[in-house]
Amino acid sequence: MNEILSLAPQNVWKHFYSLTQVPRPSGHLAKVQSFLLEFGKNAGVEAFQDEAGNIIYRKPATPGMENRKTVILQAHMDMVPQKNKDTQHDFENDPIQVYVDGEWVKAKGTTLGSDNGMGVAAIMAVMEDKTLKHGPLVALITADEETGMYGAFGLKPGEIEGDILLNLDSEEEGELYIGCAGGEDLTATLEYKEEETDPEDVALKVTLKGLRGGHSGIQIGWGHANANKLMARFLNQVIAYDEACLVSWEGGNMRNAIPRECEVVITVPETEVEDVLAFVGECEQVWRDEFATIEEGLSFKAERVELPKYMVPEEIRDNLVDAIYACPNGVERFIPTIPDTVETSSNLAIVEIANGKAAVKVLTRSSRESMKDYRNTAIESCFSMAGMHVERSGSYSGWEPNVNSPILHAMKESYKAQFGELPEVKVIHAGLECGIIGAVVPGLDMISFGPTLQCPHTPEERCHIPSVSKFYDFLTATLENTPEK
Repeated sequence: MNEILSLAPQNVWKHFYSLTQVPRPSGHLAKVQSFLLEFGKNAGVEAFQDEAGNIIYRKPATPGMENRKTVILQAHMDMVPQKNKDTQHDFENDPIQVYVDGEWVKAKGTTLGSDNGMGVAAIMAVMEDKTLKHGPLVALITADEETGMYGAFGLKPGEIEGDILLNLDSEEEGELYIGCAGGEDLTATLEYKEEETDPEDVALKVTLKGLRGGHSGIQIGWGHANANKLMARFLNQVIAYDEACLVSWEGGNMRNAIPRECEVVITVPETEVEDVLAFVGECEQVWRDEFATIEEGLSFKAERVELPKYMVPEEIRDNLVDAIYACPNGVERFIPTIPDTVETSSNLAIVEIANGKAAVKVLTRSSRESMKDYRNTAIESCFSMAGMHVERSGSYSGWEPNVNSPILHAMKESYKAQFGELPEVKVIHAGLECGIIGAVVPGLDMISFGPTLQCPHTPEERCHIPSVSKFYDFLTATLENTPEK
């Protein structure tokens, strides 16, 4: 028996463990959808899947509480599939290998999926428990949140109804979130005709790995390095001074994860090989110094490989590298009235260049629409000047804070009564589905909260065990004290 099953509260951890055994990377959710539907059937609640792939449960009020406001419990079923380069794991078929390390639950070499598996597990525990006191409940477990909030965007009017939305997708116990940033994806693409490499040249595979990465809505202001930006610095120099040619570039794989790894293949004249290898070592040391105490696992290495037949043409290469080098990345500015919260940022998430095609993907976030547009226009200009075709997609507005929210007031008082202190009330830079769902179900009073997670969207992801009990106790107390209609 896995040691996680003995953790408290057992009714939450057993469901979280069961989720880790069901593959559920974004875009590949059939297995977890079937699993959740079967769970609902066994739990004796109404359960169905809508056209967008969301799973919806309905549980009637316990006797005597039929006059309470209807609460919608919401979380997302998909997880970010990130792993260390030396970890053998197939996210579409393999279970997550979870273990306990002191006060934390972790995964072996991969993301854990506590984002947002803990929220789903809490919903499952509530749906299953016949002893809880609560008013009418609806559960909305959305599909493909991590890749574009497609489930929330696909929710049809009238599919669910309620008065209060409790989003269980926040990552710091003791904090209540009442607003979030909006976001927009930008994709720049280009097709080019490859040129033959010089048969006298030498090919080198250059690999950057070991960065911390992180959630681009949470860790973007923490000073973590972006693998694509560092690689652009390296290429800029070896192109200028060592006659390097670019064959391929592969960096990052998720739009909302700060890229941790990047790999390029270049060719250089035999006479320049030693200079390039020396420069690789120099870059590694410079970056270790620049990111001291932050990127302690940074590794930058080069090795000879077989000479490819084709490469990127010189003019295209220069335009692409220059555009990636110049692309705005990281924090644009903080909210002037809340100076410890990022207002606007962008993440140069994915770069793919090979076989006559180039694609760059960036996710911009902002709690101010005008600044979101400003940042993306700057990025669009950057890649347009490189001759790339640029498209924006998946735009969603932020969730506007309501400091006079009745459920906020009730939950603050409930938290103080349970734990002897008031929770912190915050606005989060990460994108939550609250604003999208609120547009489909008008009039919702919304709060987001959850247990403490660290390093989501990376293989360092971990869930703080003691925080799960507090989170779940707070959730059930909130349901028991839901106000009357």
